[in-house]
Amino acid sequence: MPEYDAVIVGSGPNGLAAAITLARAGCKPLVLEAKDSIGGGLRTQAVTLPGFQHDVCSSVHPLGLASPFFRGLPLADYGLEWVFSPAEVAHPLDDGSALLLERSVAATAAQLGSDAGSYRRLMDWLVTHDEALLDQFLGPLRLPRQPLATIGFGIPALLPARLLAKLLFREARTRALFAGVAAHAIRPLEHPATAAIGLILGMLGHAVGWPLARGGSGRIADALAAYLAHLGGEIVTGHKVRSLDDLPPTRMMLFDVTPRQMLRIAGDRFPAGYRRQLEGYRYGPGVFKIDYALSQPIPWRAKDCARAATVHVGGTLEDIAQSEAEAWQGRHSARPFTLLVQPTRFDPTRAPEGKHIAWAYCHVPHGSTQDMTAAIEDQIERFAPGFRDCILARHTRHAQAMEDYNPNYVGGDINGGVQDLRQLFTRPTLRRVPYSTPLQGLYICSSSTPPGGGVHGMCGYHAARAALD
Repeated sequence: MPEYDAVIVGSGPNGLAAAITLARAGCKPLVLEAKDSIGGGLRTQAVTLPGFQHDVCSSVHPLGLASPFFRGLPLADYGLEWVFSPAEVAHPLDDGSALLLERSVAATAAQLGSDAGSYRRLMDWLVTHDEALLDQFLGPLRLPRQPLATIGFGIPALLPARLLAKLLFREARTRALFAGVAAHAIRPLEHPATAAIGLILGMLGHAVGWPLARGGSGRIADALAAYLAHLGGEIVTGHKVRSLDDLPPTRMMLFDVTPRQMLRIAGDRFPAGYRRQLEGYRYGPGVFKIDYALSQPIPWRAKDCARAATVHVGGTLEDIAQSEAEAWQGRHSARPFTLLVQPTRFDPTRAPEGKHIAWAYCHVPHGSTQDMTAAIEDQIERFAPGFRDCILARHTRHAQAMEDYNPNYVGGDINGGVQDLRQLFTRPTLRRVPYSTPLQGLYICSSSTPPGGGVHGMCGYHAARAALD
C-alpha cells in the first residue's frame, strides 16, 4: 500500500494549496520541492546586502487576501500578518503630480475631475459584486451562480483596456491610472479582454486592498507550510523530479509545473494528441527585475507617492500602451512601463534601521537576456530625480535568469503562460476538467491552469478538488 495518498511536485502557492486541500479532506499528502527552500514565487532572500530582505518575485498580494481559498485558512495563527499602505497604488505624472488609487472609491474619484462620476459608478458596482465576480473568475469555466453580475462585468471586461479607458474616461490622467493597473495583464492594451485585469485589480484595491506580508512574501509560504504540517502533510526539499519514476507509490500525483516541464517528466506516457496540445501551449513576454538596497526612501517629485507600496511608473496611457506592445512584438522599450514596490516605507522589518529596499521590473520579450537597468532607472528618475544617488546595491535578473531561478517562469513569463481568451479557461489544454490529464491520477495544478497567475492558491485548490472527485 502507498505511504502517501497524494504526491505534489512543487511548493509554490498552488502546490501548497493543493496539498492543504487534500489534507483537509483526510488525505496524507507529500510535497516534493527541487530547491532547498519552499515557496516558488514566494521566497524572500538577502540578494543585495546583509540585513536587506527582498522578495524574489511578488510582494503585493490583493488576490492573496481576496482568494476564497486563502480566506478559509487560519494563516494568521501560523504567523502571517498583512501590512497595508495608506493608498493602494500611486501613478506619478510628468507634471509633478500623482494620482492615487485609494481604498475609498469616493476618495479616488475626487481626484479625477470630470471623470469622477463615471469612475464612482463603475467601481461602486464592481465592489458591490466583488465576491460573486471572484467566485466566477477564480476558477474553471462553469455556469455562473449570479448570471446578471457576470454578464454586467463581462461586457466591458471583454474590451481592450485602451478602448475601455477611452470610452469611460475623458481625462488623460484617469486613462493613465487605468492603463497602469490593466498593464498587469502583460499583454498589449489593444488586445481583447485586457480591460478585465484593470477592472478586477481596481475592484480589489477598493474591496480588500493591495497588501504586503510583514517580513516578506516568504512568510506566506511559511504559514501555508506550517498549517500543512499541522494537518499531517509532509514536505521534502532538495528532491528534483525528472520522471514519474522519481515519485513514491501514490494514488494521486499533482504537478505545480507548466506544460513544458510536464512534457519532460511524463511526455512519453501521454497520448500523441494530448502531447501536441501541451507542445502548442503559448508563453508570453518575460520580465526584467531589479532589487535595490537604498540609503533612504525614494525621493518622488510627487510626495503622494510615499503613501503607496505600489507605484506604476509609466506616464500616460499612450506611453504604457507603447511599452507593452513593444515587449509583445519582441522589442525592448526605451521607456518601459515599470512596476515598482517600496515595502520598507510600511514594513521596516526588511532592512537595517534607517535603510530601505525597493524592487522594479518591466516587461521584455520572451527569453530576453538584455540588461534593462539603465532604461528602468531612467524611468524612475523621470519621476524621482536623485533616485540613483540612493542606491547602495542592486541585484538584477533578466528574463532568462528568471526561468533559471524558477523553471515555471518559462522565458521569464511569470504568469505561467499567456492569459488571453484562447488560454483563459482552457489552459493548458481543452478538456472538460482542465486540471486532469489522460493519465489516471495525474493532475496539473500550476498557474498554467485556471485561473492563471497570481498568489491565490486557486489553481491548486481546484486541481485538488478535481482529483478528489
